[in-house]
Formats: sequence, structure tokens, C-alpha cells
Amino acid sequence: MAGRINDDDVKAVRDAVPIDAVVSEYLQLRNAGGGNLKGLCPFHDEKSPSFQVSPSKGLFHCFGCQEGGDTIAFVQKIDHLTFAEVVERLAAKAGITLRYEEGGYNPSHQRGERIRLVEAHKAAARFYTEQLDGPEAEIGRKFLAERGFDQAAAAHFGVGYSPAGWDHLTRYLRGQGFSDKELIASGLSQDGRRGPIDRFRGRLMWPISDTSGDVVGFGARKLRDDDNGPKYLNTPETAIYKKSQVLYGIDLAKKDIAKASRAVVVEGYTDVMACHLAGITTAIATCGTAFGGDHIKILRRLLMDNGSARVIFTFDGDAAGQKAALRAFEDDQKFAAETYIAIAPDGMDPCDLRLVKGDEAVRDLVEPRTPLFEFALRQIVGRYDLETPAGRAAALDEAAPVVAKIKTGSVQREVAVQLAGFVGILDQEYVVHRVNQLAQWARGRGDQRGPARSSSRAAAQHQQVQAPVAPSGPALNLRSPAHRTERELLKLALQKPALVSPAFDAYGADEFTAPPYAAVRQCIAEAGGAELGVAETREYLVQVLDATPNDAVRKLVTELAVEVFHGKTIDETYAGMQLVQVRLRAVDRRINDVQGSLARLGSNVAPDHLAAAQNEVWVLQQYAQSLRNNGADAL
Repeated sequence: MAGRINDDDVKAVRDAVPIDAVVSEYLQLRNAGGGNLKGLCPFHDEKSPSFQVSPSKGLFHCFGCQEGGDTIAFVQKIDHLTFAEVVERLAAKAGITLRYEEGGYNPSHQRGERIRLVEAHKAAARFYTEQLDGPEAEIGRKFLAERGFDQAAAAHFGVGYSPAGWDHLTRYLRGQGFSDKELIASGLSQDGRRGPIDRFRGRLMWPISDTSGDVVGFGARKLRDDDNGPKYLNTPETAIYKKSQVLYGIDLAKKDIAKASRAVVVEGYTDVMACHLAGITTAIATCGTAFGGDHIKILRRLLMDNGSARVIFTFDGDAAGQKAALRAFEDDQKFAAETYIAIAPDGMDPCDLRLVKGDEAVRDLVEPRTPLFEFALRQIVGRYDLETPAGRAAALDEAAPVVAKIKTGSVQREVAVQLAGFVGILDQEYVVHRVNQLAQWARGRGDQRGPARSSSRAAAQHQQVQAPVAPSGPALNLRSPAHRTERELLKLALQKPALVSPAFDAYGADEFTAPPYAAVRQCIAEAGGAELGVAETREYLVQVLDATPNDAVRKLVTELAVEVFHGKTIDETYAGMQLVQVRLRAVDRRINDVQGSLARLGSNVAPDHLAAAQNEVWVLQQYAQSLRNNGADAL
């Protein structure tokens, strides 16, 4: 049994390793006031930061999931380590030699599995980099040179070479004190006829690190024609390596991603190298798998979901790259950040582009960005013959459900209008209505399944991410027709949600001109939307009250939930009138804003901007007229 670590040494480790420095390896922290820092909790999904760190106290606490503790507790929780394993890891970083009270110094074979596997990878990375200088690795150095990477670049990214023999690394690691069991568990070796042999042989090696900087795996590139293996071979799933949960280059890029609120997602290791060397130090790549939900979680903690965050995908222009982009779009709504795609001319990847046209061309690649949703829709629509009615109808059938997944109501409508243009359907309102109908059906199916409450809440939080969270600005003016209508609509949403659902849930907080009413609208969204109240009004109101940010908003919610209506007959017709009036005023405000902007610019407006603005005004005017003529049917 391992000896217990000396208490004084544990205290020394706590004192030597600042908690904010450790936490910052996993997520971005910002000033929270009072000497504290805040960030997005790594232990549960959230849209606004409730995770706080107190450097002066050496403690962290999440007000969302209630996780808390000191530096050691944080690392235990996030990396699934034992107390002793964490102390040993932090002590190694701080250069502290630990003493064990039972049996002297702790023998290496008694140390925690994760730490042993990380140490094995650290030793393997050192071994591979040393091998890159040898005569056998000439083919690897030539491969790098042909792609514009010199020795300094290889050293910066830790690129190495695995000898072509059967067990060079295995014998080296045995000499470093690692057991055969540990070598197999690490994925660095595999079972052979006469014992463990090297998994990677005769290949160029890229170390893959986690967010904290620990090497947890490798990516290996084939160099010789007689190598019958795949072009790229990655470490298998192990206790420390999960390919869906790692991003190549994240250890080098994380600080700049947090600082710039921008991440560039490329497809390969050499693309990451090319981007970084060209000055795009926010570039990262997946490791042999599609970009997915776990990768998004990593980036969200660094980007902090602020309104200016950008994620740019630089997929190849070939069919595989287009397919990857469409897969990424499926997860697009999990980001609060805006997502874009950039494709190099002639379908070159960043590595080829840098080699042919230089660093500046790589930097330019990520500037003229196309929104990911636009790229995805154009790819879908492009598969059909739009010269025929049947082709346009088929294109709309496939593309409309994609647009319906967009959670933000105003964005969904804008993209639906763009889709009408892509397909060539002149009746834009028909497309908008079709998309809105699909979105409502999707929400309805979700409610019937049961678990949709949590997903609805997440969607609503994403929709309202930039909305006001507390009353501010001028006081309510109940003589204002706009304020009266907004108040009546909120009363309906709270007291009789069945009369305004599901249309109400597509309304943004910005459609309510009174800041206190916008705050109530956000609380309803965070509670799961008015549709939640159709079946369980009492539970729904409890959820709304729980979502209030302060006593002022809570008091207003309570007031609206019990206040009598102004109308004599409270039915679908009355509810439709309130819905239409609030939406119509929002549309009219937008028309005035666009026209006012054009008037201020005068003759200085660019022709393309003028055309886009005039088109937007025309579309909005048509929608406003439809609302006036058709009432709630036009929503």
C-alpha cells in the first residue's frame, strides 16, 4: 500500500500552485469583482458564467451546480484523479519533492494510473523528438521540408519520428521503469507474438496534448509505400485519450483563443502548424474524428459565449470537406458564438496554401468568411435543378427543416428569407411560414417525448443570450399603447399560455420595448418557454420565478401572473391581436431603423449595401402588410 503523503508537503503544494493558474488551463477566467474571477463551469452546461474562483482563498464554487473546493478538489473532479494523484501531479509542476509517511518515498509502481500513463507519453514524446534527428528519419525531415516546415517548426510543435523496428520505444520505456501492462494500457505498445511491440513504427509523430498541456496521445503519419496501415494512425481510446474530447493544438492556442474570442478549426496537424506559423495562433484541429459536441464544450469554456465570439471552419472544398462542414452545421446551434466557413481557392488546405502563396494568403483565408448556415444551405440547394418547379420544391423540402433548427426567432426568419432567394421562390412569406411551421412541429414533438424541457430551456437561453436580464431604462408607461400591448401579451403567456403557444416562444426579448418586460420575456424563455405552461401552469410559473435574476423582476412576474386582463373576452382572437400588435411594432421599428440608416449615409452608401437594405425594407414591408391583412395567420 502506498504511503500517505506528508501533511506539510500537501500544504506546500496548495500554497505553491495558485488555483487561478490551474483553473485557467481548462477555461477562460474574467474579472468578477471583489478579487474573484468567473468563467463557464466545466462541470455542467451553462450559458452565462456562474463558476467563480477566489485566488485569495484558494477556492472555487459554482453557483449553478454547487461544485466547490480547493485546487486539489478541482483537479480531482475535472480529471477524475485520486487525492494522491493530484498532489503528485501538482508537486511535479511546482518542483516539490514529496515525502511519504509510511514506507519512505512512494515507489513508482504504486502511483496513480493516469499519472503513470501521462508520464509514459511524456517520455515517448521525448524519445520520438530525439529520433527525428537520426539518419533513419531523413524521410520524415524531407516530408516536413516539402511542406515548408524547418527544424525549428518541428521542435515548436514537438514533432518526432518513430523508428521502423518492432520494439524500439517499448524497450526504451521499459528502461524508464514502465511495466508492460502500463505500455499496453497507454496505447503506445500493443500485444505481439512474443510480448509488447511498438504501435507506431516508421512514422512521423505529432504529440496530442489536453487543455492542461499533458501529452495524452499521438497522431502518426505514414511515410513509406510499404507501410500497409492507414495514412494517419492515432492512439486508441485509453484512460487518458478520448478522440472526441481532444483538439490538436489546444494547448498552444488556448490563451489566444480566449484573448481574441476567436477559434479557427482546420482539418489536420500540418494545417494547424501552417496556421500558427502564419500568425493564426488560434488554430486547432480534431484528431481523426468529426467536430462534435464535446469539442464545442472545450471551445465554449475558452470563448465564454460572449456576443463577439467567432468560430471559423476551414474545411477543404472537396466533397469530404463539404460533408464535414454540413456535420459541423448540425452542431452549430450549440454555440453562442457565430460560426463561419472559409475555403481556400482551388480547394487547397492551409498547409498547401502557405506553401504555394505564403503566410499572408493563409491569414487572408480566414478573413472573407461565409456564415456556416449559408454555406450549408447552398450545398443542399445546389444538388437540385432549380430551373424546374419540382426541383425548387424538392430543394425547399430538404433545406427548410435545416433552417427550422435555428433557435433564435429573428435569425431563423432572416435565414428563411435568404433561403427563398437561394431556391428562387419569389413568395418569401411562404418560405418563412413553412420554416416557422416546421419549427413549431419540432417543438411539439419534443414536448410529447418529455425530456424536451431541458433542451427547450437551452434553446431559449441561446436565443436570449444578449437580451436584458434586469429592468433598466425608463419606467413603464401604461399610457403607451406599445407598453400596454406588451404587458397584455406577457400576462397571456403567464396565465393562459395555451392561447399564445407556440408562436410566443419565437418572439425575441428585443420585440419588447420596455426593459422590464424584456427581462420577464427572458425569464419565460429560461424556464422552457410558454409551451411548458400549456400542461402544467403551476409548475411553469415556479420555473419562471426561479429564473428571475432579482426581486424586482420576481415581483413583476408575480404581478403579471395575477393581474386581470383588459379585454372582455379572452380567447384566441384576443391573444392573436396582442401577438400581431407586438410583432407589427417590432417590424415597423426595424423598417424605420434601416431607412434612417440609409438617410444618414446619403450618397456615401455602397451600391451593394443599398441594394441589400432596400431589399430588407421591401421584405419587411410585405410582412407588415401581411400582418395587417391576415392577422395571426401571418405569424
